Amino acid sequence: MPISRRTLAVRTSLFLLSAAFATAALAQFPDKPIRLIVPFAPGGGTDLIARTLGLGMSRELGQTVVIENKPGAGTIIGTDIVAKSPADGYTLVISTFAHAVNPSLMPRLPYDNDKAFAPVILIGKGPNVLVVRAESPYKSVKDILDAAKANPGKLNYASQGNGTSAHLAGEMFDNLAKVQMKHIPYRGAGPALTDLMGGQVDMIFGTATAVSSGLESGKLRALGVTGAERSAVLKNVPAIAETIPGYVMESWYGLYAPAGTPQDVIAKLNAAAKKAVATEEFRKKVEQEGLVISAGAPAELETYVRAEEARWRRIVKENNITSN
Repeated sequence: MPISRRTLAVRTSLFLLSAAFATAALAQFPDKPIRLIVPFAPGGGTDLIARTLGLGMSRELGQTVVIENKPGAGTIIGTDIVAKSPADGYTLVISTFAHAVNPSLMPRLPYDNDKAFAPVILIGKGPNVLVVRAESPYKSVKDILDAAKANPGKLNYASQGNGTSAHLAGEMFDNLAKVQMKHIPYRGAGPALTDLMGGQVDMIFGTATAVSSGLESGKLRALGVTGAERSAVLKNVPAIAETIPGYVMESWYGLYAPAGTPQDVIAKLNAAAKKAVATEEFRKKVEQEGLVISAGAPAELETYVRAEEARWRRIVKENNITSN
């Protein structure tokens, strides 16, 4: 049945009205607080970066960025919350190394890693640091290597969860050095470091941000960094690759929104995050720990993570690395 001119006019008016409302909503974004999900327990490096970033973004956006810690399942619990949230820019997740590795370690994720998220910004990248408590008998990477060879399965290392950079750094150490150490996963770097300093675990390949306060206070001792070369801010700490050739990995931090979030909203979030990471307050907290700030366009995060997914898929398969 042909549509009458009156019906067509009404439909056109409704369409234009809804478009106007949508445009007005975008122009007002944000008009309420934004949730920033941290998929780790409080007290770790990711938590520190999220809180510092959130303060800066709050000032730029004129709305509070509320930090919510949702640890568990190697970041999957917190990440899944964002995957299933409305695509309106009001729920974000700060993602890390685990985001790129989980698809290889855990093929039955509750979300499609490549389709459930919209990239906002790659905040920065940096090395992890192999640390022990100050009273530890291990003074070098070689000491760890010798002890692990002499006592297979006796040494253990903590991580902030399965699939995280600290976990895979330990797995790579085992595989390249041909040793066997026990992995002890926690629900965040904070609890892992607490047990390390308490003597419950032997070491952690922690993010530089997470271990920095322990190094500054003298409670922890750094034995090696996971980058290809020594870090500019930890010049006296050798690269693990100097003892184990070919050993290289890095941590990173990125911001995602749910897939389908309007591009105008993504652009506002990206601009606010760029200004937040450019502040002296943010740079002082992260650059002294070796984090190299990126803060480019959303596509930079997508390109980087896709490359990391492919790289670690190959490494996980070749080395038979599991999530256990």
